[in-house]
Amino acid sequence: QFYREITREDIVRLTEIKIKRISKFDSFKADEMMRKLEEELAQVEHHLAHLVDYAISYYQGILQKYGKGRERKTEIRNFETITATVVAANNAKLYVNREEGFIGHGLKKDEFVSECSDIDDIIVFRKDGKCVVTKIQDKVFVGKDIIHVQVFNKNDDRMVYNLAYLDGGTGRTMVKRFQVMGVTRDKEYDLTKGAKNSKVHYFSANPNGEAEIVSVFLTAGSSARVKQFDFDFSTIDIKGRGAGGNILSKYPVRKVAFKQAGVSTLSGLDLWYDEVTGRLNKDERSRYLGNFAPDDLLILFDKQGNYEMQNIELTNRYEPQEVIALQKFKANGVVSAIYFDGASKQFFVKRFSIETSSIGKKFNFISDHRSSYLAIVTQEEGTQVEISYQEGKEKLSKLIDFDLLIDVKGWRAMGNKLHFDKVKNIKLIAGKKQDDLESKESSKAEEKLKPGTTIELSPTKGDEQLGLF
Repeated sequence: QFYREITREDIVRLTEIKIKRISKFDSFKADEMMRKLEEELAQVEHHLAHLVDYAISYYQGILQKYGKGRERKTEIRNFETITATVVAANNAKLYVNREEGFIGHGLKKDEFVSECSDIDDIIVFRKDGKCVVTKIQDKVFVGKDIIHVQVFNKNDDRMVYNLAYLDGGTGRTMVKRFQVMGVTRDKEYDLTKGAKNSKVHYFSANPNGEAEIVSVFLTAGSSARVKQFDFDFSTIDIKGRGAGGNILSKYPVRKVAFKQAGVSTLSGLDLWYDEVTGRLNKDERSRYLGNFAPDDLLILFDKQGNYEMQNIELTNRYEPQEVIALQKFKANGVVSAIYFDGASKQFFVKRFSIETSSIGKKFNFISDHRSSYLAIVTQEEGTQVEISYQEGKEKLSKLIDFDLLIDVKGWRAMGNKLHFDKVKNIKLIAGKKQDDLESKESSKAEEKLKPGTTIELSPTKGDEQLGLF
């Protein structure tokens, strides 16, 4: 209850209040506040007595407040699990002091190795035939006579190391090719047979499994008739880190020197593009892009009508809603495209060859009007395109060879108008002259063109009045 009889205690408490505070008291304001409290209390009691009506009214209020015109502006997206070391920024530099055996990002007066991040692991190879993986630090001792140091990528099945070493137990010189996949951090691994006085004659790290040719020089006092010969690392197989290797020479070796670069002995890299997360992968997720050799490139076509050639990096990240096509780049191929010109409100078709060579730079090949957009694009020869359109009340479609629509011109050319009214959609059809695919690509059921996929064209401002859609 808000009202009750005044007691003696109330009077005593009132006399203890200072006169300034009493003079500030507004009885009218207090009565008004009490009246509002009584009204709110009556309303709550009414709601409690009519819960169903209250619930309906509550949700109607939410619908009115957050309904039409107040739709969600954020986007719900799917994300894949990402390893921090894969996407970590290169915010540090790796240095090495080979003779004294120190590495770290604080040795700024010593030899610079590469950019790295402050969470990377570093792999080190030493002259005594041992290797160790350790976490990057300001300065850390890893053993004297370092012959090679680099950022370590766990489970990198493309990195191959070529090694020639003296086996201290037999005096023979051995050769081996090996990979370093998973290791225990800060544990030393012996790459030789473990005999005392073993040492490395030659070492190389090959990010794509290259196998070079080396020249082997025997000592002048050896009993061998031929004291100099060449050896090709491609003649031996890639084995595990702990393998002893093959015999290079049973005679004393003075030195082993690089002679000629080789090519990769590994098969090409199979790549897929995940159209949900916008990432490249080797795990057969989503669309197969093809088999890539070390010098191959990707070409990206986006909705704004840009093309961009890119190196193959698994850390590449794309916005799926902006990608029209992501394909293996064909140096001598022809690009066929249909785009909407925002200025003339017409569709144009063009065919051109890639004349630029810059990697990582965008080139716009459609009109620069803000309403222009790329509808379809392909590098495949003999591609057909099915155009669905409307004439009066009749819905029609026509199948046309891209090759017959227009000749190949420069990438800056505007192209020719596509003479169809009220275009509804455009569909790419598998070409007649598909390039021969490697057996690996065929087994993966490649979908380079996505035959039969309909390209829904989004109307731009003013299209309805012009009768395009």
